[in-house]
Amino acid sequence: MKMASRIVLGAVLAGCSGMISAAQSQVSTSKLAEVAFQLERPGLPVPRFTLRIREDGTGRYQAEEMQGPADKGAVHYAAGKAIDRPIELNPATVARIFRAARELGRFDMACASKAKNIADTGKKTLSYAGPDGTGSCSYNYSENKTVERLTDRFLAIACTLDEGRRLEYLHRYDRLGLDAEMNSFKEAVVADHARELSTIAPVLASIAADPAVIERVRLSAAKLLEQAKDDSK
Repeated sequence: MKMASRIVLGAVLAGCSGMISAAQSQVSTSKLAEVAFQLERPGLPVPRFTLRIREDGTGRYQAEEMQGPADKGAVHYAAGKAIDRPIELNPATVARIFRAARELGRFDMACASKAKNIADTGKKTLSYAGPDGTGSCSYNYSENKTVERLTDRFLAIACTLDEGRRLEYLHRYDRLGLDAEMNSFKEAVVADHARELSTIAPVLASIAADPAVIERVRLSAAKLLEQAKDDSK
């Protein structure tokens, strides 16, 4: 009887310990500073998206993908398709993002240019939330070089994530279409318009390992996968 009681008590304590650990983990995560970037630009295949990055490198990409042609009319998606996926960025990238955010006073500032007749490239919002403060600023165009560098970085990350979905779709439904799409993506990477290739590593690995895909596409995917591994070091 005593043995049974000890077993029950041990199980209860183990369960409590698990709940405490989970609670501590949630509290720890909630205390992490977070930087977010949002873009709103009607008319694009992805007219609105938000990238949220915590200081430990984890985060989320949330977007709505509208029905219509993607680049070169290759792919069509269902109207209003919601995207919500976890991501993890390289430590060096995360460090640059948070260093820039703090240099800019956690975005508690006016960052929009006052110049007139600037082309509309979409409403962009940078925000910061953490134990050390909060702030946000919105702009179409900013003359602040640090803001522009952050903008380019976030747009390049989003480009990679969007490209990952296109490649995954083509791999499943139109393998012949992968050739042109992969060439276009490689050009974006070379031009630094696509970054953080590790976020789509599973897609690249799947293409690289598929004998049903033409060889040059497999080789391109393998090279991009190697670059993703090098970037994460």
